[in-house]
Amino acid sequence: MSFITVASATLPSVPLDFKGNLERIRESIRLAKAQGARLRTGPELEVPGYGCLDHHLEGDTFLHSWEVVAQILNDPICKDMLIDVGMGVRHRNVRYNCRILLTYRKIFMIRPKMSLANDGLYREARHFTAWSKPRTIETYYLEQVVRDITGQRTVPIGDVVLSTLDTTVGCETCEELFTPSNPSTYMGLNGVELILNSSASHAELRKLTTRLNLIQNCSRKLGGIYVYSNATGVDGDARIMYDGSSMIMCNGRVLSQSAQFSLKPVEVITATIDLEEVRSFRSSISRNVQAAAQADFPRVDCDICLSRPADEIFVSDTLTLSREISLKILDPMEEIFMAEAVFLWQYLTRSNAAGYFLALSGGLDSATVALFVFGMAKTVLQSINSGEDNTLVDLRRITGEPEFVPKTPQDIVSRLLHTCYMGTKNSSKDTKSRAQRLADSLGAYHSDVTIDQTVSAHEDIIKQALKFEAKFLVEGGSEAENLAKQNIQARNRMVVAYELAQLSTTARKLPRVGASLLVLSSGNVDETLRGYLTKYDCSSGDIAPLGSISKTDAKLFLDWARRKWDMGIIAEFLDARPSAELTPLAAGEQDDEADSEMGLTYAELSAFGLLRKVEKLGPWSCYLRLLVEWQDRPGFGPQEIATKVIRFFRFYAINRHKSTVITPSVHLSAYNPDDNRHDLRPFLYVVNWNWQADKILEHAAGLEKKLAEKKIVTTSSNSNDGTGTDEVY
Repeated sequence: MSFITVASATLPSVPLDFKGNLERIRESIRLAKAQGARLRTGPELEVPGYGCLDHHLEGDTFLHSWEVVAQILNDPICKDMLIDVGMGVRHRNVRYNCRILLTYRKIFMIRPKMSLANDGLYREARHFTAWSKPRTIETYYLEQVVRDITGQRTVPIGDVVLSTLDTTVGCETCEELFTPSNPSTYMGLNGVELILNSSASHAELRKLTTRLNLIQNCSRKLGGIYVYSNATGVDGDARIMYDGSSMIMCNGRVLSQSAQFSLKPVEVITATIDLEEVRSFRSSISRNVQAAAQADFPRVDCDICLSRPADEIFVSDTLTLSREISLKILDPMEEIFMAEAVFLWQYLTRSNAAGYFLALSGGLDSATVALFVFGMAKTVLQSINSGEDNTLVDLRRITGEPEFVPKTPQDIVSRLLHTCYMGTKNSSKDTKSRAQRLADSLGAYHSDVTIDQTVSAHEDIIKQALKFEAKFLVEGGSEAENLAKQNIQARNRMVVAYELAQLSTTARKLPRVGASLLVLSSGNVDETLRGYLTKYDCSSGDIAPLGSISKTDAKLFLDWARRKWDMGIIAEFLDARPSAELTPLAAGEQDDEADSEMGLTYAELSAFGLLRKVEKLGPWSCYLRLLVEWQDRPGFGPQEIATKVIRFFRFYAINRHKSTVITPSVHLSAYNPDDNRHDLRPFLYVVNWNWQADKILEHAAGLEKKLAEKKIVTTSSNSNDGTGTDEVY
């Protein structure tokens, strides 16, 4: 029997951090070797960082990537190991996304990606070209910096597999797995026993199970060992979060899995497997008929033996045969908690700001963002208590306190979060009290200010310029005046927020005096989709932790945190009616979901978001779908549904321009309307959607007429049989 130990590394994708990426790759090789592995693979484009975007077009990126590979090649840690690393390669003036298989002072082959991710968040075809020659290899001429170390002038590049002394290894990069005709199927039929998949798959709520099951089923169908490595952490544009969950599988059984979210800079998992398990699993006659007919792959010989004899495993203190484990999947609220914690912490440590500033309104959205920061503090404390020295070093650097050792999450929050309630004469005592008590419970430094003077000063300027004094609707003003008077309050809060963020450390005489805080905005994805926000108000900031999370999920998260963290005050935020508090108290409580405000409930906005983006339905198709999905909702006939559809698309079109200035948010929602690579739609529409609206209204009217006629017939029929009961639709 032959036992093989393989390793999968989970690393952050940090664009152009060649020094840091090299250190993390080296550390992952060291950890893999220490655990007895003779094969190590890592995430997609791990050398330059996946999210380099248009830096992938620059010659410097390729040059520095080869310089990093040269240092890996020259490191004795690679002796007797097969190392798989990812980077961009220019071959005959075409750029490819590649895997490079190497060992100490030798490169065996370069394998380019054959199917590029080019939808949703991804635009790989902008930067790379897919290798379009199946089972074909060409000659790649190595750079001088590599030739000086290996003595090689050329290596094979193409759709090729590697034959070691005891098995065969093939590469499949991320998107290739998800294609209907994926390379690993043909490699497996051609006798490849080890498939390495290097990925940069982003986190999205409730989607991990789908991805992991697909990977698991691929291994189950083919038989063989499947080593999946995924990136972790925040990408360079701060909109993508990679969620790790690297895996090692054999014949469909999961043998090892890394954490879904983690603050660790390097995480390595290993598994030890008997190669005979693969060969026995593949012994079925039906598979062998297809395998015998499979066209051959070009093979590159490798003089490394990856397996070990049974007696060596028996006497080893570190190696044991791996057993099947269950997949570890976080529930959606834990996903939100951990994704936001890692996002906020990594953004803070990379930007080197002194902390965060948040306008705490006393409402649900800003409370949720405050709890995200508290969750970050809990995660940081847990990481420190588990012995992660890097986390403590980063915390001391951010706070400027070289001896700081936190005891509670509040110790961390008190140094990293400044909250402020910015009241006006339209604000209520309830929201002010809630904001203060929440800040106290989290440990935040809290300010309480009134901005009426600045609002009045701005209104005086407008009065002077236009010789006109605007009034609220309740005071006899017009809709335009009412909106303007609300917006000036909202925009003043943004101005105050940024000045407080810039001066907070100076005024408080903190160790990092003069360093700015990052401003957190608190808009949610549903309000952004509808455009229910004031441009350049507190929906504007440096980052938007809630920006890709629905109002429904925000409420669910608050309830989860209330129970999980034993914070009774959160119940008050859940029970409060959503209100911007921008109109006079005499006008009554402002209800954001009322027809006079948003005109749509948050649940309805979520439904439209999914239909528009995920289902890719236009107004007419949305209307037809909702006729079925909403037919049992009380009071929702065809006319009501038609009105809702037309209202949504009109609001969406009118306010689409606001997406040009959306504060960056980590992408956790499939219908995130952020235009940055994810939602490429126009900003300037004919906002009434005349053709579509006319078609919808005509259809709804006809349907209502048919329903009315059917009701009359049914009522008449029921009267004849003596029941006297009308059928309700």
